[in-house]
Amino acid sequence: MKGAILSFVRLWVVSTYGFVGAVLALGCLLVPRTAGAQFIPLSANPHNILEGSWQSCPEPGGYTERVYDHVVNGVGQYEVHLGPGREFAIFVGVQDDHRSHNAPENLLKPYRVAMEGTRARQRWEIPQLNVAFSVAMAGGSRTDCANWFILLEPLEKTSD
Repeated sequence: MKGAILSFVRLWVVSTYGFVGAVLALGCLLVPRTAGAQFIPLSANPHNILEGSWQSCPEPGGYTERVYDHVVNGVGQYEVHLGPGREFAIFVGVQDDHRSHNAPENLLKPYRVAMEGTRARQRWEIPQLNVAFSVAMAGGSRTDCANWFILLEPLEKTSD
């Protein structure tokens, strides 16, 4: 009889932990979450200023955006806007206030990358800042996100 009671207690404990684990796992899967602005640096060349994978996903109010401030010796030289969606911008100087991508101060013309079928890519050369900026739409695991490979590089390569 003692063995039967012990088996029941072990079975109850195992089934309770299993149930709690299943509820927690299900809760994690069903909780809505925002993808946010995701940038993954990928650089094989130390001369590149910014290189990586950028993902802009929908959130309440629109697609996500990320701003990269290029600062040299504590002084903001320019800012690079990634997103939202297919929009990009580069502005001289760095400021806290958001700037409209269609503003005349945006050095990237056009600022919205055109789709060509299911593909999109653009390269801008900005002699004023001595940089070139290239973007190419990439595949991703989420179809509702805009996925890009980006490269910001000096126009004139410096020697080692």
